[in-house]
Amino acid sequence: MRIAIISDIHGNLEALKVTLKDIEKRNVDKIICLGDIIAKGVHPKECVELIKENCDVVLQGNCDEHFSKSHENIGNMPKQEQKRIKWNQSLLAKEDKEYLLNLPFCYEFYMSGSLVRVFHATPKVNNKAILNVDSIDTKYQMFLPTEKTVSQNIADVVIYGHIHHPYMDKIYNKTIINVGSVGNSFDVIRNRNKDSNVLETTKAFYLIIEGEYGSKDYTSEISFQFIKLPYNIEKELNDEKINIEKENYRFELKEGRYRDMTRINANFKKLGINTDNI
Repeated sequence: MRIAIISDIHGNLEALKVTLKDIEKRNVDKIICLGDIIAKGVHPKECVELIKENCDVVLQGNCDEHFSKSHENIGNMPKQEQKRIKWNQSLLAKEDKEYLLNLPFCYEFYMSGSLVRVFHATPKVNNKAILNVDSIDTKYQMFLPTEKTVSQNIADVVIYGHIHHPYMDKIYNKTIINVGSVGNSFDVIRNRNKDSNVLETTKAFYLIIEGEYGSKDYTSEISFQFIKLPYNIEKELNDEKINIEKENYRFELKEGRYRDMTRINANFKKLGINTDNI
């Protein structure tokens, strides 16, 4: 079976349509979405509809939850965050918000002997960023079960989204994979003197996993394929009407960089990484 795993669409309709068309071309048997269908882009409703129509499994991302639920303390939030919540919710119908709020947290299956567990960010919460440069122990925690996982077994393969940065690593005979982002791809390790063409990053990313679905037999093969697709960024941006995040959204889509690098650099410093030397 060939399973496509997509994540972090963020209301980018053009990127999602290109991705789904490519998945159809590759004769994929099943599509799993790891969440963050909405927020940032101006097409959350259209993206929700396409995900509902095309995906076999859909999980809840932090943005799906945050921008769909009621916030009793919204008056105590910073003004800009209040605007973001109200604007994003204005683009969704009541049934869209109910759908997003009722999405499951985690999904798991066996593939060619490996227990594969998928979630949006971590097996504990849907809003913590685990980066490719994090410690071995931090990555190991991603394989451990929690009260939110389907089973209490330790996973052999974990696949997640949230950080918008695809990578794969091996530790303790286990495999950790981030699928990247369909609609909001960026890299966090950047240097103007060392960077390649930004088009290496500003594409729609997803993953295909292929093997014997449901099998606990290790004798069959399993493979992972990263896909990155060009799409018409300008068309997506030209569709914008009133977007209170327009400047940040345009910056991220065209530059492949997160809008708040100060926050990223602070995370690096916690890891003991001097960003001046990157």
